[in-house]
Amino acid sequence: MKKIEKVLDTVMRFLMALAMLTLLVFGTWQIFTRWILGNPSTFTDELLRYVLIIAGFIGSAYCFYRDEHLALTLITDKAKGPFKVILEIFIELCILFFVVYVFIFGGIKLANTATNVSSVMHIPMKTLYMIEPVCGVLIVLARILKYAQMYSERKEKKGEKKA
Repeated sequence: MKKIEKVLDTVMRFLMALAMLTLLVFGTWQIFTRWILGNPSTFTDELLRYVLIIAGFIGSAYCFYRDEHLALTLITDKAKGPFKVILEIFIELCILFFVVYVFIFGGIKLANTATNVSSVMHIPMKTLYMIEPVCGVLIVLARILKYAQMYSERKEKKGEKKA
């Protein structure tokens, strides 16, 4: 289980670093061509837009993996006992439902219905839209790994109490 977590962490960090490097390099090129050469590069504008969207999706998946996503904990912080456990399970089920329904199923449906290509780079929009279901799968995988970790920690605590 730890090996899968380490590989997932490494892959997502690499993809984010690659996206940030791409944004830096082509953003600098866009600024150079616009201000120095006076003739802005057209493909970098489109590329930067798509890379920024992809970076946002990968970043959201990484935040779910690291359990550092935005959360409103006003009610869960005040809850105690079995109600807190039930509330946390309900919240996790809502998150999974949303990710599976919107990111995975909606993303696949969106990608399958896309027939156009990007205006400058001529990349099929189907290819660009596939980032949504891919990141949805990464989020679900991250949550499953979290649940497995919580289960093993709870099992260890029960073992320590019996000893």
